[in-house]
Amino acid sequence: MSARYLTRKLATLVVTLYVTVSFNFLLFHVLPGSPIQLLARSGHYDPAARAQLIKLFGLNHPLLAQYFIYLRNMVHGDLGFSYVYRKPVTTVLGGAIGNTLLLVGTATLVTILVGVWLGVMAASRAHSLTDASITVTSLALWSMPDFFTGMILIFICGVWTHVLPISGLVTPGLVTGTWGHIVDVGRHLILPALTLTFVNAAEFSLISRNTLVDVMVEDYMLTARAKGLQRRTIVWRHALRNAMLPIVTATALYVGMILGGAIQVETVFSWPGMGLLIYNSVVQRDYPVLEGCFLLFAIAVIATNFISDLLYQVLDPRVRRT
Repeated sequence: MSARYLTRKLATLVVTLYVTVSFNFLLFHVLPGSPIQLLARSGHYDPAARAQLIKLFGLNHPLLAQYFIYLRNMVHGDLGFSYVYRKPVTTVLGGAIGNTLLLVGTATLVTILVGVWLGVMAASRAHSLTDASITVTSLALWSMPDFFTGMILIFICGVWTHVLPISGLVTPGLVTGTWGHIVDVGRHLILPALTLTFVNAAEFSLISRNTLVDVMVEDYMLTARAKGLQRRTIVWRHALRNAMLPIVTATALYVGMILGGAIQVETVFSWPGMGLLIYNSVVQRDYPVLEGCFLLFAIAVIATNFISDLLYQVLDPRVRRT
Protein backbone atom coordinates (compact mmCIF):
# COMPACT_ATOMS: atom_id res chain seq x y z
CA MET A 1 0.00 0.00 0.00
CA SER A 2 1.53 3.30 -1.08
CA ALA A 3 1.92 6.18 1.36
CA ARG A 4 0.46 8.53 -1.24
CA TYR A 5 -2.73 6.49 -1.51
CA LEU A 6 -3.11 6.27 2.28
CA THR A 7 -2.50 10.00 2.74
CA ARG A 8 -5.08 10.87 0.09
CA LYS A 9 -7.67 8.62 1.71
CA LEU A 10 -6.97 10.02 5.19
CA ALA A 11 -7.34 13.58 3.90
CA THR A 12 -10.64 12.67 2.27
CA LEU A 13 -11.81 11.07 5.51
CA VAL A 14 -11.03 14.20 7.56
CA VAL A 15 -12.73 16.55 5.09
CA THR A 16 -15.80 14.31 4.85
CA LEU A 17 -16.08 14.10 8.62
CA TYR A 18 -15.81 17.88 9.00
CA VAL A 19 -18.50 18.53 6.38
CA THR A 20 -20.74 15.91 7.98
CA VAL A 21 -20.32 17.40 11.46
CA SER A 22 -21.08 20.90 10.14
CA PHE A 23 -24.17 19.74 8.28
CA ASN A 24 -25.23 17.74 11.33
CA PHE A 25 -25.12 20.86 13.50
CA LEU A 26 -26.88 23.08 10.99
CA LEU A 27 -29.66 20.60 10.20
CA PHE A 28 -31.03 20.43 13.73
CA HIS A 29 -30.68 24.15 14.44
CA VAL A 30 -32.62 25.42 11.44
CA LEU A 31 -35.65 23.25 12.15
CA PRO A 32 -38.76 25.19 13.23
CA GLY A 33 -39.73 25.15 16.89
CA SER A 34 -37.78 25.56 20.09
CA PRO A 35 -36.73 22.92 22.62
CA ILE A 36 -37.17 25.46 25.39
CA GLN A 37 -40.80 25.89 24.34
CA LEU A 38 -41.30 22.14 24.72
CA LEU A 39 -39.59 22.14 28.11
CA ALA A 40 -41.75 25.02 29.33
CA ARG A 41 -45.02 23.84 27.81
CA SER A 42 -46.42 22.90 31.20
CA GLY A 43 -46.74 26.61 31.97
CA HIS A 44 -44.76 26.52 35.23
CA TYR A 45 -41.85 28.51 33.80
CA ASP A 46 -42.03 32.29 34.08
CA PRO A 47 -40.11 34.45 31.58
CA ALA A 48 -37.12 34.74 33.94
CA ALA A 49 -36.86 30.97 34.33
CA ARG A 50 -37.21 30.51 30.59
CA ALA A 51 -34.41 33.01 29.95
CA GLN A 52 -32.26 31.14 32.47
CA LEU A 53 -32.87 27.87 30.60
CA ILE A 54 -31.90 29.50 27.30
CA LYS A 55 -28.66 30.74 28.86
CA LEU A 56 -27.98 27.40 30.56
CA PHE A 57 -28.14 25.49 27.28
CA GLY A 58 -26.18 28.13 25.36
CA LEU A 59 -29.07 29.07 23.08
CA ASN A 60 -28.61 32.77 23.81
CA HIS A 61 -25.59 32.90 21.50
CA PRO A 62 -25.86 33.55 17.74
CA LEU A 63 -25.98 30.45 15.57
CA LEU A 64 -22.40 30.91 14.34
CA ALA A 65 -21.11 31.22 17.91
CA GLN A 66 -23.03 28.07 18.89
CA TYR A 67 -21.37 26.28 15.96
CA PHE A 68 -17.84 27.13 17.06
CA ILE A 69 -18.65 26.29 20.68
CA TYR A 70 -19.97 22.93 19.48
CA LEU A 71 -16.79 22.21 17.50
CA ARG A 72 -14.58 23.19 20.43
CA ASN A 73 -16.48 21.02 22.87
CA MET A 74 -16.59 18.08 20.47
CA VAL A 75 -12.80 18.10 20.12
CA HIS A 76 -12.61 17.73 23.91
CA GLY A 77 -15.14 14.88 23.93
CA ASP A 78 -18.02 17.02 25.17
CA LEU A 79 -21.12 16.46 23.03
CA GLY A 80 -23.32 18.73 25.11
CA PHE A 81 -26.06 18.34 27.69
CA SER A 82 -29.39 16.68 26.97
CA TYR A 83 -32.40 18.98 27.23
CA VAL A 84 -34.72 16.13 28.17
CA TYR A 85 -32.65 13.61 30.14
CA ARG A 86 -30.73 16.31 32.10
CA LYS A 87 -27.53 14.32 31.59
CA PRO A 88 -24.41 14.70 29.44
CA VAL A 89 -25.02 13.38 25.92
CA THR A 90 -22.13 10.92 26.27
CA THR A 91 -23.89 9.37 29.27
CA VAL A 92 -27.18 9.11 27.39
CA LEU A 93 -25.50 7.56 24.35
CA GLY A 94 -23.52 5.16 26.52
CA GLY A 95 -26.74 3.59 27.75
CA ALA A 96 -28.03 2.98 24.21
CA ILE A 97 -25.03 2.31 21.99
CA GLY A 98 -24.34 -1.13 23.47
CA ASN A 99 -27.88 -2.31 22.69
CA THR A 100 -27.63 -1.03 19.11
CA LEU A 101 -24.24 -2.69 18.63
CA LEU A 102 -25.73 -5.97 19.86
CA LEU A 103 -28.64 -5.73 17.41
CA VAL A 104 -26.71 -4.37 14.43
CA GLY A 105 -23.70 -6.63 14.99
CA THR A 106 -25.83 -9.77 15.15
CA ALA A 107 -27.90 -8.77 12.14
CA THR A 108 -24.81 -7.82 10.11
CA LEU A 109 -23.02 -11.11 10.77
CA VAL A 110 -26.07 -13.21 9.89
CA THR A 111 -26.93 -11.02 6.90
CA ILE A 112 -23.53 -11.30 5.22
CA LEU A 113 -23.16 -15.04 5.87
CA VAL A 114 -26.68 -15.96 4.77
CA GLY A 115 -26.79 -13.49 1.88
CA VAL A 116 -23.46 -14.54 0.37
CA TRP A 117 -24.27 -18.24 0.86
CA LEU A 118 -27.62 -17.87 -0.94
CA GLY A 119 -25.92 -15.89 -3.72
CA VAL A 120 -23.34 -18.62 -4.19
CA MET A 121 -26.03 -21.32 -4.24
CA ALA A 122 -27.99 -19.40 -6.88
CA ALA A 123 -24.94 -18.61 -9.05
CA SER A 124 -23.55 -22.15 -8.93
CA ARG A 125 -26.93 -23.38 -10.23
CA ALA A 126 -27.60 -20.48 -12.61
CA HIS A 127 -30.82 -20.58 -14.64
CA SER A 128 -32.18 -23.50 -12.60
CA LEU A 129 -35.23 -23.74 -10.36
CA THR A 130 -33.02 -23.12 -7.33
CA ASP A 131 -31.63 -19.95 -8.89
CA ALA A 132 -35.09 -18.69 -9.83
CA SER A 133 -36.51 -19.44 -6.36
CA ILE A 134 -33.70 -17.65 -4.54
CA THR A 135 -33.80 -14.67 -6.91
CA VAL A 136 -37.57 -14.18 -6.74
CA THR A 137 -37.64 -14.58 -2.96
CA SER A 138 -34.75 -12.13 -2.57
CA LEU A 139 -36.46 -9.54 -4.77
CA ALA A 140 -39.67 -9.88 -2.77
CA LEU A 141 -37.90 -9.49 0.59
CA TRP A 142 -35.71 -6.62 -0.64
CA SER A 143 -38.78 -4.65 -1.70
CA MET A 144 -40.33 -4.82 1.78
CA PRO A 145 -39.70 -1.90 4.18
CA ASP A 146 -38.05 -2.76 7.49
CA PHE A 147 -40.95 -1.60 9.63
CA PHE A 148 -43.49 -3.57 7.57
CA THR A 149 -41.42 -6.76 7.84
CA GLY A 150 -41.16 -6.17 11.57
CA MET A 151 -44.90 -5.80 11.98
CA ILE A 152 -45.50 -9.04 10.06
CA LEU A 153 -43.07 -10.88 12.35
CA ILE A 154 -44.75 -9.33 15.40
CA PHE A 155 -48.13 -10.60 14.24
CA ILE A 156 -46.88 -14.11 13.39
CA CYS A 157 -44.49 -14.75 16.28
CA GLY A 158 -46.00 -12.54 18.98
CA VAL A 159 -49.71 -12.06 18.46
CA TRP A 160 -50.62 -15.24 16.61
CA THR A 161 -48.31 -17.95 17.99
CA HIS A 162 -46.89 -16.24 21.12
CA VAL A 163 -43.53 -17.95 20.62
CA LEU A 164 -41.31 -14.86 21.02
CA PRO A 165 -41.44 -11.53 22.89
CA ILE A 166 -42.23 -8.55 20.69
CA SER A 167 -40.85 -5.55 22.55
CA GLY A 168 -38.12 -4.39 24.87
CA LEU A 169 -34.72 -5.78 25.81
CA VAL A 170 -35.75 -7.95 28.76
CA THR A 171 -38.95 -9.26 30.27
CA PRO A 172 -40.17 -6.79 32.95
CA GLY A 173 -40.10 -8.22 36.46
CA LEU A 174 -38.30 -11.41 35.44
CA VAL A 175 -35.65 -12.28 38.03
CA THR A 176 -33.08 -14.79 36.77
CA GLY A 177 -29.39 -15.55 37.01
CA THR A 178 -26.73 -14.58 34.52
CA TRP A 179 -27.55 -17.31 32.00
CA GLY A 180 -31.26 -16.71 32.38
CA HIS A 181 -30.71 -13.02 31.64
CA ILE A 182 -28.63 -13.86 28.54
CA VAL A 183 -31.34 -16.22 27.27
CA ASP A 184 -34.03 -13.60 27.90
CA VAL A 185 -32.10 -10.93 25.99
CA GLY A 186 -31.46 -13.42 23.19
CA ARG A 187 -35.18 -14.19 22.84
CA HIS A 188 -35.96 -10.46 22.64
CA LEU A 189 -33.18 -10.04 20.08
CA ILE A 190 -34.48 -12.63 17.61
CA LEU A 191 -37.33 -10.69 15.99
CA PRO A 192 -35.58 -7.32 15.44
CA ALA A 193 -32.45 -9.09 14.20
CA LEU A 194 -34.51 -11.26 11.83
CA THR A 195 -36.26 -8.15 10.50
CA LEU A 196 -32.97 -6.54 9.52
CA THR A 197 -31.61 -9.85 8.20
CA PHE A 198 -34.56 -10.69 5.93
CA VAL A 199 -34.42 -7.39 4.08
CA ASN A 200 -30.65 -6.96 3.84
CA ALA A 201 -29.64 -10.59 3.24
CA ALA A 202 -31.80 -10.44 0.12
CA GLU A 203 -29.63 -7.59 -1.21
CA PHE A 204 -26.40 -9.48 -0.55
CA SER A 205 -27.88 -12.56 -2.19
CA LEU A 206 -28.67 -10.68 -5.40
CA ILE A 207 -25.32 -8.87 -5.52
CA SER A 208 -23.36 -12.07 -4.87
CA ARG A 209 -25.38 -14.02 -7.39
CA ASN A 210 -25.03 -11.49 -10.22
CA THR A 211 -21.31 -10.94 -9.60
CA LEU A 212 -20.56 -14.66 -9.48
CA VAL A 213 -22.52 -15.33 -12.66
CA ASP A 214 -20.30 -12.82 -14.47
CA VAL A 215 -17.14 -14.31 -12.96
CA MET A 216 -18.09 -17.90 -13.79
CA VAL A 217 -17.83 -17.25 -17.55
CA GLU A 218 -14.30 -15.81 -17.39
CA ASP A 219 -11.47 -17.67 -19.16
CA TYR A 220 -9.66 -18.63 -15.97
CA MET A 221 -12.85 -20.29 -14.70
CA LEU A 222 -12.99 -22.39 -17.87
CA THR A 223 -9.38 -23.35 -17.20
CA ALA A 224 -10.26 -24.40 -13.66
CA ARG A 225 -13.04 -26.63 -15.01
CA ALA A 226 -10.68 -28.08 -17.61
CA LYS A 227 -8.30 -29.09 -14.81
CA GLY A 228 -11.08 -31.23 -13.37
CA LEU A 229 -11.52 -29.26 -10.14
CA GLN A 230 -14.68 -29.88 -8.16
CA ARG A 231 -17.49 -27.36 -8.49
CA ARG A 232 -17.28 -26.49 -4.78
CA THR A 233 -13.58 -25.66 -5.13
CA ILE A 234 -14.15 -23.62 -8.28
CA VAL A 235 -16.97 -21.59 -6.75
CA TRP A 236 -15.71 -21.03 -3.21
CA ARG A 237 -11.95 -20.78 -3.76
CA HIS A 238 -11.64 -19.16 -7.20
CA ALA A 239 -14.91 -17.47 -8.20
CA LEU A 240 -15.91 -16.02 -4.83
CA ARG A 241 -12.47 -14.49 -4.23
CA ASN A 242 -12.63 -12.63 -7.55
CA ALA A 243 -16.18 -11.49 -6.80
CA MET A 244 -15.32 -9.96 -3.43
CA LEU A 245 -14.94 -6.32 -4.56
CA PRO A 246 -18.67 -5.71 -5.15
CA ILE A 247 -19.45 -7.56 -1.92
CA VAL A 248 -17.01 -5.35 0.02
CA THR A 249 -18.60 -2.28 -1.56
CA ALA A 250 -22.06 -3.53 -0.63
CA THR A 251 -20.88 -4.12 2.94
CA ALA A 252 -19.61 -0.54 3.22
CA LEU A 253 -22.91 0.82 1.92
CA TYR A 254 -24.81 -1.66 4.07
CA VAL A 255 -23.55 -0.09 7.30
CA GLY A 256 -25.34 3.16 6.49
CA MET A 257 -28.50 1.36 5.45
CA ILE A 258 -28.65 -0.91 8.49
CA LEU A 259 -28.15 2.04 10.83
CA GLY A 260 -31.03 3.80 9.13
CA GLY A 261 -33.11 0.64 9.28
CA ALA A 262 -32.24 0.24 12.96
CA ILE A 263 -34.12 3.47 13.71
CA GLN A 264 -37.33 1.99 12.30
CA VAL A 265 -36.80 -1.50 13.73
CA GLU A 266 -35.89 -0.30 17.22
CA THR A 267 -38.97 1.93 17.22
CA VAL A 268 -41.26 -0.91 16.11
CA PHE A 269 -39.87 -3.34 18.70
CA SER A 270 -39.21 -0.73 21.43
CA TRP A 271 -35.59 -1.86 21.47
CA PRO A 272 -33.73 0.57 23.79
CA GLY A 273 -30.93 1.48 21.41
CA MET A 274 -29.80 4.53 19.49
CA GLY A 275 -32.56 4.18 16.91
CA LEU A 276 -35.29 4.51 19.52
CA LEU A 277 -33.29 7.27 21.19
CA ILE A 278 -33.17 9.19 17.89
CA TYR A 279 -36.93 8.83 17.43
CA ASN A 280 -37.67 10.11 20.93
CA SER A 281 -35.16 12.94 20.54
CA VAL A 282 -36.78 14.06 17.28
CA VAL A 283 -40.17 14.19 18.95
CA GLN A 284 -38.76 16.11 21.93
CA ARG A 285 -36.35 18.26 19.88
CA ASP A 286 -33.40 17.21 22.00
CA TYR A 287 -30.79 18.70 19.64
CA PRO A 288 -27.61 17.67 21.53
CA VAL A 289 -28.67 14.00 21.66
CA LEU A 290 -29.60 14.05 17.97
CA GLU A 291 -26.26 15.59 17.05
CA GLY A 292 -24.43 12.99 19.13
CA CYS A 293 -26.34 10.07 17.58
CA PHE A 294 -25.85 11.23 14.01
CA LEU A 295 -22.20 12.00 14.70
CA LEU A 296 -21.61 8.40 15.78
CA PHE A 297 -23.57 7.10 12.78
CA ALA A 298 -21.53 9.32 10.45
CA ILE A 299 -18.24 8.15 11.97
CA ALA A 300 -19.32 4.52 11.58
CA VAL A 301 -20.23 4.97 7.89
CA ILE A 302 -17.12 7.01 7.04
CA ALA A 303 -14.82 4.59 8.86
CA THR A 304 -16.40 1.60 7.13
CA ASN A 305 -15.92 3.17 3.70
CA PHE A 306 -12.31 3.98 4.60
CA ILE A 307 -11.69 0.36 5.63
CA SER A 308 -13.30 -0.88 2.42
CA ASP A 309 -10.94 1.34 0.39
CA LEU A 310 -8.00 -0.23 2.19
CA LEU A 311 -9.38 -3.72 1.55
CA TYR A 312 -9.45 -2.91 -2.16
CA GLN A 313 -5.67 -2.66 -1.97
CA VAL A 314 -5.50 -6.22 -0.68
CA LEU A 315 -8.16 -7.77 -2.92
CA ASP A 316 -7.33 -6.06 -6.21
CA PRO A 317 -3.66 -5.40 -7.08
CA ARG A 318 -4.74 -3.00 -9.83
CA VAL A 319 -5.85 -0.49 -7.16
CA ARG A 320 -2.29 -0.32 -5.80
CA ARG A 321 -1.11 1.44 -8.92
CA THR A 322 -3.59 4.31 -8.50
